[in-house]
Amino acid sequence: MTRRMTRQRKTILDILRQTDTHPSADEIYELVRIQLPRISLGTVYRNLEVLAKMGLIQKLELGETINRFDWDTNKHYHIRCLSCGQVDNAPIAPLNKLEDELYGATVFSIIGHRLEFEGLCPDCTEKEARKEAAKTDLQNAN
Repeated sequence: MTRRMTRQRKTILDILRQTDTHPSADEIYELVRIQLPRISLGTVYRNLEVLAKMGLIQKLELGETINRFDWDTNKHYHIRCLSCGQVDNAPIAPLNKLEDELYGATVFSIIGHRLEFEGLCPDCTEKEARKEAAKTDLQNAN
């Protein structure tokens, strides 16, 4: 089933392509409303799903409750901050050899894989370090 590129879809896609983050539907909605003030949140959600099914964007279903979206449809991995939820691209090449090795070792038809790295972003790492330093100072004062 082919879908046409509506004005709303084009606006959502253009806005997503202009961002260097991996925004949630709510964040995209806020940006789209600047250009299309009468658009509803439901319309944004539906169109993000359609754009993902069309293969024009990636829907990231990471280890959190909020889905995020990526304009880059090339195979790549992501890093997610466990504290603030920030998502960045992981700067490594896809592990295609892993799929090749699994291909003959299972009865499943392998069509792809997902890999998500978890950690703390620089800001959250700094906050954690400050918390630990404050905790140590407090313990030393007692």
